[in-house]
Amino acid sequence: MEMKKISLELGNRAPEEVTELVFDNCLCVNGEIEGLKDTFKELEFLSMANVELSSLAQLPSLNKLRKWELSDNIISGGLEVLAEKCPNLTYLNLSGNKIKDLSTVVALQNLKNWKSLDLKSKLVHWKDMRKRRRKRKRRMKMKMKQVQTSNT
Repeated sequence: MEMKKISLELGNRAPEEVTELVFDNCLCVNGEIEGLKDTFKELEFLSMANVELSSLAQLPSLNKLRKWELSDNIISGGLEVLAEKCPNLTYLNLSGNKIKDLSTVVALQNLKNWKSLDLKSKLVHWKDMRKRRRKRKRRMKMKMKQVQTSNT
């Protein structure tokens, strides 16, 4: 993410005063968080949707961060850093990332104030799988009935 974008978002405020930052659609460099420092001591809301973020390794300590929008990025793991760097996180949106199974998000259970996680789209939804199976079974039953009635 470009330093220009951070200074534009700050305006005349000092990083210590900022409670909300929005970096949606501002592309990251090499998939890493850059320019965001632990001087953002009061930051409670952060939005980084569609910034091509792939790693949280460079994440600074954001102790007051409660809500983080990370949708439509390319994150596939490394969530264990959140418990240490963002201990007060209550909401996280990871929809549209490359998370393939629930074992990736197990690390989030270490967050004490945890309330909500959004994982829509790329993660397989078990309800959808069950619905597809039921539809297939119904189709097979209908075909079987058709075969039986045509043979009589």
